Amino acid sequence: MTRIALDPFVRDLDGESAALRAAGPLAEVELPGGVHVYAVTRHAEARALLTDSRVVKDINVWNAWRRGEIPMDWPLIGLANPGRSMLTVDGADHRRLRTLVAQALTVKRVERLRAGIEALTNASLEKLAALPAGQPVDLKAEFAYPLPMNVISELMGVDAADHPRLKELFEKFFSTQTPPEEVPQMMADLGTLFTKIVDDKRANPGDDLTSALIAASENGDHLTDEEIVNTLQLIIAAGHETTISLIVNVVEALQTHPEQRKKVLNGEIPWDGVIEETLRWNTPTSHVLIRFATEDIEVGDKVLPKGEGLIISFGALGRDEEQYGPTAGEFDAARTPNRHIAFGHGPHVCPGAALSRLEAGIALPALYERFPELDLAVPASELRNKPIVTQNDLYELPVELGCPFGGDA
Repeated sequence: MTRIALDPFVRDLDGESAALRAAGPLAEVELPGGVHVYAVTRHAEARALLTDSRVVKDINVWNAWRRGEIPMDWPLIGLANPGRSMLTVDGADHRRLRTLVAQALTVKRVERLRAGIEALTNASLEKLAALPAGQPVDLKAEFAYPLPMNVISELMGVDAADHPRLKELFEKFFSTQTPPEEVPQMMADLGTLFTKIVDDKRANPGDDLTSALIAASENGDHLTDEEIVNTLQLIIAAGHETTISLIVNVVEALQTHPEQRKKVLNGEIPWDGVIEETLRWNTPTSHVLIRFATEDIEVGDKVLPKGEGLIISFGALGRDEEQYGPTAGEFDAARTPNRHIAFGHGPHVCPGAALSRLEAGIALPALYERFPELDLAVPASELRNKPIVTQNDLYELPVELGCPFGGDA
């Protein structure tokens, strides 16, 4: 089996995903830093593995970890070994940790956030409208980033004053280009910041999920301080990164497919169709790290060996022709059915999926209603991915907004 090295600079994600699919449902992969794992690259096999009890999250199962081959300054250590949370445990412990979060993020409860999300969206659009006419705008920084960060922070009770520091630390946390000598301090700084937030909430509880987690730990649910801190970090990280990329990727897809954009703005194609197709075709999460095989597992005509690491290559399996047919590589906002698994599958499916969909479903129609003449300020070929092998994340999305509401300047 030929090993495929993932490009730490993510210069051609589509080409890399195609190469992974061509390698079969299970590919040998080299992560940045020379770490060897396997990747599942096809939809059916990914669904099966995501519900296979022989695939676990306990890093101590990993041969390379037990042999001491994974250094603590590896740039991806925070994703492979982020501490004890629902991301790293299975079975009863996973259910215990996940239940409290899932109860706060049910579709019904998330829907109650609609008015607040609409208010935040409108405030961001007012700021965009106040910018000098004709000046290119980084839509990612000015619109796609503030909304999900503000929403998830309000949900978790994180003060807006912490946003600049969080942004700085998460930039390093997700990047494969963070110098190894900075990784341990970055991880320590994240732990210190989130510990401070939890301590503040313990002293001054509010109507937020962090306070609820603390209360649950004091009422017999046995969450440790480590579990609370790591759960907070996990939700903040996942709760804004995915939605930022989703909003950015939808805008890029519509602007590079003008006929479909026209149908969407005319109401011929619903916005939820655009969002679901973008989740499949240009998924926000390119690879999810990392799970481990407790025994040899057959994957198609190959074998995932016992003790080896497995990543889920959503960027590859989202365009699997065996699942989506010969047009799998094409963007089709009217595609139906569209049974992608961009938010995962089985017991570990992302509990924040409903929130991400709601945010995108509010923000994108409002953006195009306010700025129907919006267009890319640079050719799509000049848009560049950040060096993050787990996230499909652009550096920026320069756009020209045009006249608000399509009116005269």
